[in-house]
This record gives sequence, structure tokens and C-alpha cells, in this order.
Amino acid sequence: MIKKLMGFTFLFLAVTVQAQQPFSFVALGDLPYGSAQSAYGPYRTLIERINQDAPAFSVHIGDFKSGSTHCSDEEFANQLAHFQRFKGAVVYTPGDNEWTDCHRTNNGQFDPLERLTALRQWFFTPGLSLGEKPMPVQNQSVDSSAFGRYVENVRWLHQGVMFATVHIVGSNNNLESRDIAASREFFERDAANIAWIQATFEQAQLLQASALVFAFQADVLENKTQWEDFPSWSGYRSSMGETLLPLAKKWGKPVLVVHGDSHQFRIDQPFKLEKKPLANVTRLIVPGASDVRAVKVTVKDASFSFELLSPLR
Repeated sequence: MIKKLMGFTFLFLAVTVQAQQPFSFVALGDLPYGSAQSAYGPYRTLIERINQDAPAFSVHIGDFKSGSTHCSDEEFANQLAHFQRFKGAVVYTPGDNEWTDCHRTNNGQFDPLERLTALRQWFFTPGLSLGEKPMPVQNQSVDSSAFGRYVENVRWLHQGVMFATVHIVGSNNNLESRDIAASREFFERDAANIAWIQATFEQAQLLQASALVFAFQADVLENKTQWEDFPSWSGYRSSMGETLLPLAKKWGKPVLVVHGDSHQFRIDQPFKLEKKPLANVTRLIVPGASDVRAVKVTVKDASFSFELLSPLR
């Protein structure tokens, strides 16, 4: 359904949900892209707009820098300061630009695994989100001793809706057959992600959640072919094609998947299982890069509705 309000066009897609009380959250990502001089100003005014709307919390789905800026400690410090500009809580999940691609010359030729370790140290505190008023969250590193390093995978319940971030990133999720260290990292993190997705569905069932929201950075259909959505070389085959989607079908209640990577705002239902559409799984792709906007998601009257937020002028 498309509505026009005050000259602006908004797309609304209803998905059955039963929350205890209406609430809104904001999803954004792939921001800010560019130099501090060109990108920080618009991004900060977008944060001001988000603060003005006062959502229950915000979720940044990763890529807090472009793929052609340095992965330096200075950049990390600048982006941490941006997260602290959010008046409320903000949950962040890493993107590929922050670590997997940092070996590139235009990124400063950093060691990706060292940058991943730094990300975990800079941006994640067990039990708490980021933001001026952080909220309590559950971290996989605390929840499971078998996955003690994955502090970035978090989960929380709000008004009967279960939320979870999963560390799934672009660049094929760091599955690089020519790099033994990268491949090892991928398989270890993929196992952690699978366990986290499974545990999240179990918790949602136990707590009788009315809906599930998963947030991560990657466009997991980037390797889609005309024959398979998740071919054998896809770094998303196990976590998505063989775990999240089958569990979503079994669960039956609404599942919202939020990601970025593509930079094109979209709401659709592209996921299939055994070549049949999954009607209870909806996807939201947030804008990003040159499109400096966020998406306000409202859960009210048994539906999710989506509204684009622009920076304050």
C-alpha cells in the first residue's frame, strides 16, 4: 500500500504481528559514507531527526564507513562518537567495510582479523547496547561459553517482539578460499551464527514472542543464480538457506529480516524454501551510501509499517 502525505510518498507493508503495546524502532546502515568533511554533517542531522522521533531504540546494520576510507583507530573513534549522539539506545552489528575489506590499499592495508578484534573491543560491552541511554541486551559471548568471542551477536525482547543481530557481512561473508585465515574465521563465525539463530528461535518459542526481527549487514542473495538462491559457494548458504529460513517456516509467525549492503530501500518477500515463497518472512533493505536516510518501523495494530526518515534541514 502506498500513501502520499505532504508531498512525500511512503510505502507501507502490513505483516501480522501482535505486540503488547505499539512501538517504533529505527533501522539504518551503510552510513556515513565519505570523508568527514562531506559525510559527517548529513549523517549527524539524520541522527538528530532520529532523536526527534524518539524511537524505542535504533539498529545500525553495519558499514559505518565506505569501502574506500581507512579502517583506522581514528575512524573507529569518530564512529563510536556518532553512536553516542543517539539520545536513546542503538544496537550495532558489523559490516564488511569495517574489517573484511580493510586489507585493501585504499583502506590502509590493515589486517582484517586485527580490525575485527578491535571492533569487538571498541563497540561492544556485554549486557549493554550503545547510545546515550543504552538498553540491556543478551550477548552470545555470555550466553554460550562455546562462542565466547562473539560479543557482537546480541538479542533482546521488546513488547513481545524478539530482536537479534547476527554477524553476517558482505564480500560473501568473508568466505575466501585463497586465504586460509579468512576461511577459518568464516567457518568459526558461521557456526556461531547458526547456533545464535537456532537459540533465538528457541527463545522466541519459549517466551511466546509474536514476531522475530533479525538484523545483519549482508545482502545474502548477492550470489543468487537462476537455479539456486544459495549456491554451494555462497557464504550465506548454511546460516540463511539451511538455518534461518527453514526455522522461520517451521515457526510460522512473522519474521522481519533487516539488512543493508545494496543501498537501495526496499520492502519485499524474496525468500523461498524448496522453491516456494515464504509468506511469513519479509525483508527490509535500508538506504545508505549517498542516500542518507533511515527507516522508522512501527509495530502497531497487528502490522509492521515502514516510513523513511530524512535528515533535518
